[in-house]
Amino acid sequence: MSTMEGTLRTLCVVMAYLLGSIPSAVIAGRRHGVDIRAVGDGNMGARNVTRMIGPGPGTVVAVCDFLKGVVAVSVAVLLQLPRSWTLAAAWAAILGHDFPVFAQLRGGQGLATTFGCLFVLMPLETSVALGLFGALYLMTRNPDVSAGIGLGCGLLLAWWSDRPAALLAHAVCLLLFIPLKKMLDRRRRAAAQTGSC
Repeated sequence: MSTMEGTLRTLCVVMAYLLGSIPSAVIAGRRHGVDIRAVGDGNMGARNVTRMIGPGPGTVVAVCDFLKGVVAVSVAVLLQLPRSWTLAAAWAAILGHDFPVFAQLRGGQGLATTFGCLFVLMPLETSVALGLFGALYLMTRNPDVSAGIGLGCGLLLAWWSDRPAALLAHAVCLLLFIPLKKMLDRRRRAAAQTGSC
């Protein structure tokens, strides 16, 4: 790998992190005079925006967070980076969303951004996962269960489709990082809920 290639790959990953760091939920909240991290459950995500501000802003935030993952990984694919660097860009975008440099490292849990990254890496499987997630959410109104079942079925389909083992391993780790981030945020979310009572 030449110096120029290494620089390009590094810049792509840094760009992915900065893109993921764009705090769409915070921006939406400020437009309505609300610090979204200080109300509801304190999460910087579409669900909290929907609850505290409304479904319109919540949908916009979900789409923006999804597109952060799509764009970050698409750039790596268009540049024909090796799979390891493309996966690094996916991780960077999600870590940017979860720990955004533009929002004091207090980010969301990365579900929409993870969906966006996986949509580029595994479009068919992720489309199935998104469809199941949406249908189950409409029936149960439980986003955690709906996402878990949808993403689990998407991974199972990816396994049946003989996706590369490295890609499957990273996809599993990306998905497991969502509940891990939720656990890390538990104290902050509890404080936000107490303060908003």
